[in-house]
Amino acid sequence: MTEQTAPNTSQMTFAKALNAGLRRAMERDSKVVLMGEDIGKLGGVFRITDGLQKDFGAHRVIDTPLAESGIMGTAIGMAYRGYRPVVEIQFDGFVYPAFDQIVAQVAKLHFRTLGRVKVPLTIRIPFGGGIGSPEHHSESPEAYFAHTAGLRVMAVSNPQDAYSMIQQAIACDDPVVFFEPKRRYHDKGDVDESFGLDAPDGLGMGSARVMAEGHDVTLVSYGPLVKTCLDAAVAASDEGVSVEVIDLRSLAPVDYATLEASVRKTGRLVIAHEASQSGGLGGEIAASITERCFYYLEHAPVRVTGFDVPYPYSKLEFHHLPDLDRILDGVDRALGRPNSLSGTEEGE
Repeated sequence: MTEQTAPNTSQMTFAKALNAGLRRAMERDSKVVLMGEDIGKLGGVFRITDGLQKDFGAHRVIDTPLAESGIMGTAIGMAYRGYRPVVEIQFDGFVYPAFDQIVAQVAKLHFRTLGRVKVPLTIRIPFGGGIGSPEHHSESPEAYFAHTAGLRVMAVSNPQDAYSMIQQAIACDDPVVFFEPKRRYHDKGDVDESFGLDAPDGLGMGSARVMAEGHDVTLVSYGPLVKTCLDAAVAASDEGVSVEVIDLRSLAPVDYATLEASVRKTGRLVIAHEASQSGGLGGEIAASITERCFYYLEHAPVRVTGFDVPYPYSKLEFHHLPDLDRILDGVDRALGRPNSLSGTEEGE
């Protein structure tokens, strides 16, 4: 379906953009059904679904029991019968009771049936830290799902992508795990509502986006840290360092063509994410770019990540999360400048 092309741009918070995108998807297709804990009358703990039950009815915006495995199993059955369920996992750390359903059923059905069964299921997960929440409310479980063949995994960073990509995810016949950075829900940005299923700038749901162009270092991130990386690029420019910032947007599949083109230009790669370093997406991207761009690299890829510990309680979380200074330190490492690991020029 082709969306209208006349521009209709307005300022929206990230949360309002998601709400508008869900509303548009529900208007477009009566088979789109929302499910989750407290998403109806309350509108969700983050108010992402505010007003949707009132406008579309309790049969399409369904308040479920507090049972993630049951919610996911029900959604699988609905997808099997031709609906397009959108499941909200209330917090990132609550997804684990549904993990077996997602990796053993959702990801496998299309292949198990030799393509005869589609699973058009979208799983919305608020993720990441920075809001002062207790245990199980500030996790970054994206690597588990990116590792699972059969799932598409997306992570949005700004209101425009939130509005457009949630619609693209719902319209997709593949199961999509859709990560939303909860500490960015109140961030505002321009949203062109003429872009829905049609991607802005010709960017599909599997494409990365160059957010800021540069020629010295490629800085790659997704979700909540994209804004921090853009701030780091501005700060680096004050020291004469040109940083190219890339928002992955899609974590599975990864748009390696865009990353390769950038690294072949800059010769240096820094990857930043909130999740722990070991087994994280940063390691996979570093290895893949090293394989593809070995003879273009001037320095080993650098990772700036959360630490390999359970997510700390709120008073310590800002020591755990990569911030502007840590990302700039990673840029210094990639450039062979004095940094927190060496303290001197590398090679001296």
